[in-house]
Amino acid sequence: MREHDRLFIGGEWAAPAGTGTIDVISPHTEEVIGRVPEGTEGDIDAAVAAARRAFDEGPWPRMTPAERAEIVGRLSAIYAERQQEMADLVTAEMGSPIMFSVFGQAAIPQMVLQYYVDLAGTYTWEEERQGMLGPVTVAQEPVGVVAAIVPWNVPQFTLMLKLAPALIAGCTVVAKPSPETPLDSYLLAEWIREAGIPEGVVNFVPAGREVGAHLVAHPDVDKVSFTGSTAAGRKIGAVCGEQLKRVTLELGGKSAAIILDDADLASTIEGFKLASLMNNGEACAAQTRILASRRRYDEVADALATMVGGLNVGDPADYGSEIGPLVARRQQERVENYIRIGQDEGAKLITGGLNRPLDRGWYVAPTVFGDVGNDMRIAREEIFGPVLVLIPYEDEADAVRIANDSDYGLGGSVWTSDVGHGVDVARRIRTGSCGVNMYTLDPNTPFGGYKNSGMGRELGPEGMRAYLEHKSIPHPAPA
Repeated sequence: MREHDRLFIGGEWAAPAGTGTIDVISPHTEEVIGRVPEGTEGDIDAAVAAARRAFDEGPWPRMTPAERAEIVGRLSAIYAERQQEMADLVTAEMGSPIMFSVFGQAAIPQMVLQYYVDLAGTYTWEEERQGMLGPVTVAQEPVGVVAAIVPWNVPQFTLMLKLAPALIAGCTVVAKPSPETPLDSYLLAEWIREAGIPEGVVNFVPAGREVGAHLVAHPDVDKVSFTGSTAAGRKIGAVCGEQLKRVTLELGGKSAAIILDDADLASTIEGFKLASLMNNGEACAAQTRILASRRRYDEVADALATMVGGLNVGDPADYGSEIGPLVARRQQERVENYIRIGQDEGAKLITGGLNRPLDRGWYVAPTVFGDVGNDMRIAREEIFGPVLVLIPYEDEADAVRIANDSDYGLGGSVWTSDVGHGVDVARRIRTGSCGVNMYTLDPNTPFGGYKNSGMGRELGPEGMRAYLEHKSIPHPAPA
């Protein structure tokens, strides 16, 4: 049981403005494993005021990038030493299998943090240009106070996509963790204090949607970075547009994995364990639409059924578990409702279904539907659970058409024995990222979506630019 009665605001543990609390419930045992204060609008006001002071009056934005990188580097070193503690905590609060959590919930966030520490030394912060009318200094400066709103599925990863570049850029941050997963932010706050990041530079207020809306609309917030649903992203984007506030939105997905006829089926199906079912399928970039040619369709269906039907489902803290529970009862019910929808739409249930694999915990049986048309709801809407749909295609052009026939454009993949040809096919997919014989995110490359999957990019140098303003300073030529 982890119980906290304070909020991390202004570099210290501050008493909350309200008396409400958030119970953190284990998805495996359905028992309370933690409790934290429920943030209020008053807490958001205090956190934004602390971040505003730290930006307007404090040392952080006035340090050189190298000075900031030295301090953030200390945080990265602490994180690297204590990754296992973070992985265990995220697994406990949201059900991510520990085998995935060690990598995706702890190691990758630390890698992102270290990437931006290293980027500080090579990034071009200022340059001299010879303009058409004379010399110009082009400087890049921090955007200001950042609101970072993160989801529950990969709370540390999505936070670090925002926090790491914002800190190196010289911004200050108010982060709102999801009420399902607030505990990891408390652990990170301890490390932030230990690293010596100045007071007010980072603040955490766990809260629900209404309080999050207050943070988005706060007049002293200069930029909002949000990861979450497309519906929520539209509302946030509208507020930011009205206020002319900078915004980055990483939203939903319904990614397609195209299996070309020359693909090695054994390695492809094995690759789907991560690409399609990572984190119990609770991943925006999961490859949940599997596209197979009619020539190999039955072969793919059988292989998928064998793999998915044989996955180990159980306690997420057990290193032998490949699929854990979903984050909350409502998510379990949502995914089961989509399974019913698939059956009602006439899709063929190949494996899985509505029989829950365990009597306790918010588990859903890993499921594969076949004979799926791309117009079905289960092929068009984000299910966010361990449910895959198998869609037949006629030829390569038809596969590309189906992959692109989606309201989303976040991820995708092509599976083939000809990597060069796979890259050519990937170029034709209208998504922000598309892997060949894999799906992975590299800290050095931009991540984000086309269409309803969002706007802006995170990771890579592009992720840094989202937290910077450009200033042009024309001046006379030196004598």
